[in-house]
Amino acid sequence: MTHGFLTRYNILGVAFSLLGLLIVVQMARIQNSSSGRALEEQARQEYEYSRVTVQPERGNIYDRWGNLLAGNKEVYEVGINLYQVQTNGSAQTIASALSSVLGLDYNEVLTQATTPYQREYDYVVLTDFVDPEAIGQLQKLKDEYQDNLENLKLGKNEVAPSLVGLSWNPHLMRSYPEGSVGANIVGFYKTRDRQDGAGHLGVEEKYNDLLAGTPLELNVPVDPNKIEEVPKIPPGASLILTIDRDIQSMAERVIDNAVTANGAESGTMVILDPKTGEILAMATTPRMDPNRYWDYQEPYFDRAIDLTYEPGSVFKVLTMAAALDAGAVTPDTPFLDTGSINVGGLSIYNWDRGAWGPQDMVGCMQHSLNVCLAWVATQLGPSDFYAYLQKFGIGHRTNVDLAGEITWPLSIPGDETWSEANLGTNSFGQGVAATPLQMAAAISAVANDGKIMSPHVLKAIIEDGRQRDTTPMVIGTPITAETAHTLTDMLAVSLEEEASTALVPGYRVAGKTGTAEIPGPDGYTSSLTNASFVGWGPADDPQFVVYIWLEEPTSAPWGSVVAAPVFSETVTELVNLMKIPPDDIRTQLLTH
Repeated sequence: MTHGFLTRYNILGVAFSLLGLLIVVQMARIQNSSSGRALEEQARQEYEYSRVTVQPERGNIYDRWGNLLAGNKEVYEVGINLYQVQTNGSAQTIASALSSVLGLDYNEVLTQATTPYQREYDYVVLTDFVDPEAIGQLQKLKDEYQDNLENLKLGKNEVAPSLVGLSWNPHLMRSYPEGSVGANIVGFYKTRDRQDGAGHLGVEEKYNDLLAGTPLELNVPVDPNKIEEVPKIPPGASLILTIDRDIQSMAERVIDNAVTANGAESGTMVILDPKTGEILAMATTPRMDPNRYWDYQEPYFDRAIDLTYEPGSVFKVLTMAAALDAGAVTPDTPFLDTGSINVGGLSIYNWDRGAWGPQDMVGCMQHSLNVCLAWVATQLGPSDFYAYLQKFGIGHRTNVDLAGEITWPLSIPGDETWSEANLGTNSFGQGVAATPLQMAAAISAVANDGKIMSPHVLKAIIEDGRQRDTTPMVIGTPITAETAHTLTDMLAVSLEEEASTALVPGYRVAGKTGTAEIPGPDGYTSSLTNASFVGWGPADDPQFVVYIWLEEPTSAPWGSVVAAPVFSETVTELVNLMKIPPDDIRTQLLTH
C-alpha cells in the first residue's frame, strides 16, 4: 500500500516536472520566435513609447517688403520625472525654484511633485510656453546646486537641495512681432491649444495647409530624458503678402483717430491697387493682438469682409457707371429736380428733402441727389440695372483669399423679395447690402479702365527654396474704359466744384461720399447713419482706391463731413508712402 502510493507520487512528480519543463521550453521558444519578439516589442512600444505626430515648423508670413508679420519663437515645456524627484528628495527645492522664477504656486507644484509614481519614467507637465530667459535662470540654479554638493556638510537625515528630476523641452510657439498691426488680415494660430493645430481666420486659416507643411509620425519615449534629437523635416511654406506694413499701420492709426474723433461705433478702411487687385492695407476697429488671441471677444473679426451694410450714396457710382455705359445718360443729360419722384408706388426724396432744380449728371453726383439717381435707374430699366450690378459683383463674394468673407444676396426682378420700388431705392444704395471690400472691388473698375481685378492678399509663396508669384486676374469688365474715364472726370469735377474736404493738395482725385440710414426691425427709424467715402487717384492714372466706412458716427451723420476728411488725410500720407509725385512733377517726368 505504501509502496503503491510512493510509486504514484513519483509518477505525478515526474509528470509535473516534465510539464514545468515543457512550459519553460515553450516560453523560451515563444520569446525567441519572431512572433514573440514582435509581441515584446509591441508591449515595449506601448508602455515605454507613445506615437506622436511631429509638426513641421510653420511657415512665416511677411509683408510685401519682407517685414515679418507671423513667425515662430522657441519656448519650453517644464516638467518633472516623479521617480527622480522623489528618489533624490528634490520636490521642495523644485517647488521653491519654480515659484521664484516662473511665478508658479509653491503648494501646487509641491503637491504634483510628491504624487506617487507608478513607473520610473512617470512624467508630469508643470507649465508650458516658458521663455528662454527663464529657462536660463533655472539652468543657472541647477548648476549652482550641483556645484555646491561637494561643499555641503549634511546631517544623517538631511537632503541636499537640488533640481534633479526637473527638465525642460523646447518647442515652437507662433509669434506676431507687429502685434495688432494687420491682425485682421493675418489671423492667428492657436498655439496654446496643442491639439488644435490649425490657423484661424485671415491668412492663417485660408492658407493653413501650405503654412503647416507635411507632418511626420514618430515613436517618442514616454520618459523625456530618453528623447533623442527629432529628425529634421521640411518647414511649411512661407507667404509674402501684398500688404505694406507701413501703409497698414498708417491706415489703422488714421481710422482709429477718426473713430475716436467722431464718436463712431467702429471704422473700416480698404486700400487697394486697382490695376492688380493687390490689397495694400485693410484696417478695421476694434482689433486684436494675435499674440493674445484668447482675450478677443468681438463677434466681427474683420468688418471689411465679414460684415455687410447698406452703403448709401457711394453706391451711386455704380448706378451712374451703368447708365453712362448703357447710353441711358451722358454727363450733360439735363434733369429737373422737383424734390421727389415716385418709383413703384414709393415716393423718394433727397437727403435734405429739398428740390435742387435744373441739374446735369455731374450736378446730380456732386449734390448726391437721390431723386436724380432714382430717375437715372428708371431710364436704364430694371433688366439692365440689375444686370450691371451683377457684373460689378454685387450680391457675390469677391473670393478674396481670406477666411470669413460673407455676402448679402442681391434681390432682382423675379424674386419674391423684389418690387419695382427696389429699383428706386437700390439706385442710391438703400435696400442693398455689401461688405466694404465688395464695394471697393466693384468701384475699382471705374479706376481701372472698366476692369475689376481679383482682390487678393497673397503676393508670393516660398516653398522648397523657390518663390512662386501670384498672377493678377481680371474677374470682370462691367464697363468700358471710356465710361470709366468719363465717370472719373465727373467725380473729380464734382469734388473740385464743391471744394470738398476730400481734396488732396497737389493731386487730382475722384470720389463720392455716402450717407446711409440704418435699417431696423421697424424700418429706417434710427437717427444714426453709416458714413462712407470712396475715392481714387491720381485721376489721370489711378494707383490706389481708398474705401472708408465709419459706423454710426455721433459727431455728424454725413459722409461729406465725417468720412471725406479721413480720405484726404489718408491719401496725403499714402502718396508719400507709395512715392507718387504730385501731379505737376509727375506730368513733367512723363513728358521728358
